[in-house]
Amino acid sequence: MVHDAFTDYPMRNLNYGIIGNCRSAALVSDKGSIDWCCLPDFDSPSVFAKILDENIGGYFGFEVDDQYVISQKYFYRTNILRTEFRSDKGAFEVIDFMPRYKTGENEYYDPAEVYRYLRPLSGSPVFRVRYLPALNYAGEEVVHEIEDNYIRSYSKLNKHDCVYLYSSMDLQNVLNGDEIMLDHQQYLLLSYNQKLIDIDIYRVYLEYQRTKVYWLNWTNRSKKFDRYNEEIVRSMLVLKAMSFDETGAVLAALTTSIPETIGEVRNWDYRFCWLRDASMSMDTLLKMGHYNAAKRFLNYIKGIIQSKQDSFQIMYGIRRERELTEIILPHLTGFENSKPVRIGNAAYSQKQNDVFGYVLNVIYKYFKFFPGPLDEIEDMWEIVRNIIRTVSNHWKEPDQGIWEIRNEVNHYVISKVMSWVAMDRGAKIAGLLNKKYYASLWRDIANQMKADVFQNGWNEDLQTFTQAYSNSDMDASLLLMEEYGFLPADDERYRKTVFAVKKELFHNGLMYRYVNHDDFGNPTSSFTICTFWLVQALFRIGEKEEARSIFDDLLSYGNHLGLFSEDLDFSTKRLLGNFPQAYSHLALINTAALLSEKKYSSKFVRP
Repeated sequence: MVHDAFTDYPMRNLNYGIIGNCRSAALVSDKGSIDWCCLPDFDSPSVFAKILDENIGGYFGFEVDDQYVISQKYFYRTNILRTEFRSDKGAFEVIDFMPRYKTGENEYYDPAEVYRYLRPLSGSPVFRVRYLPALNYAGEEVVHEIEDNYIRSYSKLNKHDCVYLYSSMDLQNVLNGDEIMLDHQQYLLLSYNQKLIDIDIYRVYLEYQRTKVYWLNWTNRSKKFDRYNEEIVRSMLVLKAMSFDETGAVLAALTTSIPETIGEVRNWDYRFCWLRDASMSMDTLLKMGHYNAAKRFLNYIKGIIQSKQDSFQIMYGIRRERELTEIILPHLTGFENSKPVRIGNAAYSQKQNDVFGYVLNVIYKYFKFFPGPLDEIEDMWEIVRNIIRTVSNHWKEPDQGIWEIRNEVNHYVISKVMSWVAMDRGAKIAGLLNKKYYASLWRDIANQMKADVFQNGWNEDLQTFTQAYSNSDMDASLLLMEEYGFLPADDERYRKTVFAVKKELFHNGLMYRYVNHDDFGNPTSSFTICTFWLVQALFRIGEKEEARSIFDDLLSYGNHLGLFSEDLDFSTKRLLGNFPQAYSHLALINTAALLSEKKYSSKFVRP
């Protein structure tokens, strides 16, 4: 009997590590199998997609017999992953990474390639390589040819649609899946492009060390805390790996169609840049001291608006594409047979009035803490005025809300609150620029918005704010009212809302985002960010011990590497939804930093 990461791996949880280089990324299972990878970029068609179809999706890993014990961890404070295979016969490790390092003042080397660096640890370990790329979402038959010093794998329909595998091992043995004994260091290099330089083990080692130094330098620039520091660092590395360096876009998640609930149809493509999610991520990275990441995102925002007449969408492609047509791939069975598998996302055409509050919150911090040269400031000021015009014209209208309800619009309280945030930050920006007319005008509109929420969003009978003006349902997003400055933590209305939301939505240690019926029925899984929001809200209103207890439990539900997806199952606590999720990790960082309360000392922690 053999351990085969590709035939008998139980999908009980999303036990994957991620490797990435701010151009693309791959998911590596806890058995060392690459089950998801898109090349050359995050949103390209997949090369490996076993996570979406165990039979035809494609994968890349190592088969060993069942005597091997397999373990996995990240190299200290990096996005380099180490999978160890150990048995009485021998032991070896696979070091997985995608190269990224600085080559000039503002230039980085981030090729579309994956290194698998194999090192023997003891004895005479043996394994078989399983290399089965399935190009274009496994939609086309793949042909393999050994040419010169690589294996070229290409679509039978198009020979130019190909990837290259370089290796120090015999290429025919690799392709055949023959047994290989590892008695010295070896490598496998998957590249989207044909390499123009010679690849040998010394080059591999150099790429490995350069990449390690890059990540160590990046994490060293982060603020440090006395508690939860390693959890914060890991989550920051996730957010950084999900940023697209070419434009500054930040992905919501690396995958498509991992279901919120097994067997249901809430399966979406998250490989795009939602302005809300990205703004939250950038706000978090700003708090942690990573100003350049925030500045790159602001350049992404600037590039969206080509003229003063351009309107904003809620989301864009990572290169600022406006049309993200949603398509179903019927040939894929889906994650644990959860269909449909989708690429593209029809939500791009939705109206969500809350988005602009998150964006202007980040832009306000730009103006306050690190404004650029005059021409850049003037560019950003035009964007501010564009957003404010949009908010002023539409805040009184119903929308589809933060949770992207597809077939219903409503006057959602959080949309009104975040519209107020947009107008409030706009007024503050105008004040910083000594634009007194705009500051006064926008402050008056912000006051009207706040009065409207107090009048229509507060339910006197229930003594709480509610999800929408027209219903009495609870919504986890109401917990954000304090974080964005709409109400202080000691306001009795906020305190009562926190307790009401917790009473209605907190279940089995986790939070629903809401429990009322939507387009697809009633939600049945926990939206992970909402539990982090509850912890923050409880902590801010003084319920600190309960907040810490819930938070510590929640951290234990991450996978074996401390990574989180979008959702959690209430009963089993298994990870569900797209993975890893920016929402979940930015909220983890913010919550951990809040609960730490003070910065970390300069003492050294052994890796």
